[in-house]
Amino acid sequence: MIRLVIGEDHQCLIDSIRLVSEFDKDISIIGSVNDGESLLKLVRLKQPDVIITDYRMPKLDGLEASKLILKEFPHIKILMFTMFDLPEVQKQAKQIGVSGYLLKNISLDNVIDAIKTVVKGKTYFDDSIDFSDVDIKKDKLTKRQKEILILIAQGKTSRQIADLLFIDLKTVNTHRQNMIRVLHLQGKNDLVKYAIEHKYL
Repeated sequence: MIRLVIGEDHQCLIDSIRLVSEFDKDISIIGSVNDGESLLKLVRLKQPDVIITDYRMPKLDGLEASKLILKEFPHIKILMFTMFDLPEVQKQAKQIGVSGYLLKNISLDNVIDAIKTVVKGKTYFDDSIDFSDVDIKKDKLTKRQKEILILIAQGKTSRQIADLLFIDLKTVNTHRQNMIRVLHLQGKNDLVKYAIEHKYL
């Protein structure tokens, strides 16, 4: 029996996985939590075979929680579960040693398949994510743009960024527009998301 723990801040997703797993005699969900700190405590208590964790969670994100868990329990298999199809995020997950990376648009049957795959010592990474231009995109950003991204990740407004960097508001907005274009993003909300997910904090 595969002992599974889920860390996910959307309860409906936990309930969906729980419902599907009830029809599978090989998987038993032994606990679920809604934030990273609680996940760490639960794993220390239960020591499951497999963990499904969201990348973004309150208190402690899934990536940081996974680092701590794998340091203490390197034998535990971790599946990172996220809505972000960003190559750099999956690259970070691979680097810390997680066993798989799933996008939330995956079918629940594939989630079950991923659980059974990683418990056998194999990996399960989403093939739809393109790694080819991750480093190229980063290299295209100027030093000033990277400084602005750090402030964007901290939640600063364009006016606050202009004041902190002693530059004109129009200059900040121009940099924002150029970064959106270079990084192939859709708008300012995607820029905030990019800054946070790529660890510009």
